[in-house]
Amino acid sequence: MIVVREGIKEDIQQVFDLIMELAIFEKGEDEVINTPQKMLQEAFSKKPNFGFFVAEKNGKIVGTSIFYVRYSTWKGSTLYLEDLIVTERERGKGIGAELFNKTLELASKKGYQRLSWQVLNWNQQAIDFYKSFDATFDEEWINCHLNVGVNQKY
Repeated sequence: MIVVREGIKEDIQQVFDLIMELAIFEKGEDEVINTPQKMLQEAFSKKPNFGFFVAEKNGKIVGTSIFYVRYSTWKGSTLYLEDLIVTERERGKGIGAELFNKTLELASKKGYQRLSWQVLNWNQQAIDFYKSFDATFDEEWINCHLNVGVNQKY
């Protein structure tokens, strides 16, 4: 039986393990600079940077939905789904759908105008999953980022 619930402090290490599993799947494990300690601080401070749900099976976390609020000048407050992760051995069993629905419910309950996220163009399994929810795929926008840190020169 799967239980989907709000994440708590004690879940952080298992959630971080799922993040690392995803990073390996996406061939980006060397890019992960986050830590469980940093996640604890950022999720459970007075002004948390993110929230998360977990899917638990037999006392072990097998999936997570990690999200935060962002602001769209055109749409207003948006719940941004940073990652939806289900451990590989549990995929295809409806766990991702339960986590996604729980995240959608939160967005609706909080009055956000939309839920948005990214998906890698080569991850056909994830693309098909989101298509099953009638998601809109935007081919017009290009994602951009700039790493900001101590060693960066501007």
